[in-house]
Amino acid sequence: MHVSDLDRYRQLRRELHRYPEPAWCEFYTTARIVEVLEERDPDALHVGREVLVSDRRTGVPEETTLDEWADRAREAGADESVLERTEGGHTGCIAVFECGDGPVVGLRVDIDGLPVTESESEDHEPAAEGFRSRNEGYMHACGHDGHMTIGIGVIDAILEGEFDGTLVACFQPSEEKIAGGEPMAESGHLDDVEYLFALHLGLDHPSGEIVSGIDEFLAIRRLQADFEGEPAHAGASPQQGHNAVQAMATAVQNLYAIPRHADGKTRVNAGVVGGGTATNVIPKEAFLEGEVRGSTTALADYMFEKAEHVITNAADMHSCDVSIESTGDAPSATSDEELAAIVGEVARTVDGVDTIRDFDELGGSEDATFLMQHVQDRGGLACYACVGTDHPGGHHSATFDLVEDDLRIGIEVLSGAIEQVGRDGVSPSGV
Repeated sequence: MHVSDLDRYRQLRRELHRYPEPAWCEFYTTARIVEVLEERDPDALHVGREVLVSDRRTGVPEETTLDEWADRAREAGADESVLERTEGGHTGCIAVFECGDGPVVGLRVDIDGLPVTESESEDHEPAAEGFRSRNEGYMHACGHDGHMTIGIGVIDAILEGEFDGTLVACFQPSEEKIAGGEPMAESGHLDDVEYLFALHLGLDHPSGEIVSGIDEFLAIRRLQADFEGEPAHAGASPQQGHNAVQAMATAVQNLYAIPRHADGKTRVNAGVVGGGTATNVIPKEAFLEGEVRGSTTALADYMFEKAEHVITNAADMHSCDVSIESTGDAPSATSDEELAAIVGEVARTVDGVDTIRDFDELGGSEDATFLMQHVQDRGGLACYACVGTDHPGGHHSATFDLVEDDLRIGIEVLSGAIEQVGRDGVSPSGV
């Protein structure tokens, strides 16, 4: 890759970094990516509602929040026609490039940011170099700005190279809420994809290291529980009240007592709680936002059923009502060895790669698994690769950053793997 090309991708990454947007609010991001894609003259470009099954979305913000982020995007220069196509939180896009008669290969990258206030320290490069987040309180703290940039770079390499086949490039919203993968997977645009690649930067792997395929994702199910009790004066008539906060607190304590399962890893967390209005009022309302995980989808389902039982009984114990809503989920998945082997084979030829790990566990969850399973269920192969990068802060932290030279490695590894699949196909041994 020529130095000027890397400079161009570095500038794109920094532009995207300046405008992080939370899940289902990626209006500016989608508009900017659409603009960049249109410059590449795709054979088809699907935007917004066209790439999502609308009623399969979860965790969509209130209309006022969506309007606020759309206005921010408009002020930042987002194209009005794209804002119309993404109205109501229908963000994301898919570009199709027909480059020959070979296989249909998919590439998935995620596009949303996080509710993290970015560091202003002089030691933090985005702050020092002037591309710190302009959406205060939000940040690209997980590398999605780099993922999008690699996605564009892979498209460029494919168009300039000798790829024989069709590339379906998916820019997926709402990964951080584990909510965008399923609506995009079920959109129909991946039905003909024979091979799918997804990627992530970092994940505590250093610059120069490639993980050819993630072989374990924790399945995840998120929930919100809303408790309703009966208010009363806490001093004069406490016996007349039914304390919603007490019910919620009982639920939190007992969630952590759910028996673990012998079949694999299980996790539970009550991440956000709240309720009550004043110290002298028996609280009428309280809420709990939490999640469960498992090394298989069945184990995550087991934990969710136990969590529902715990929460319902905690409400009953304190004479309160409770409603429980599933707010996002993703299944477990594993990368296919044949496709991962190609990633590793190509990585060995890329300058700057000094370590290749065949497989590793993610240690967390990802809704790319919906797209992976969609392809695999139709007889195709899928691979989720990791491109190492030295990040000074951990993922989801205020000081997270990435080594921009590693964008080149990601582009060359992924585009090389896609070209090889188009040229040679995939044998059972992966070579």
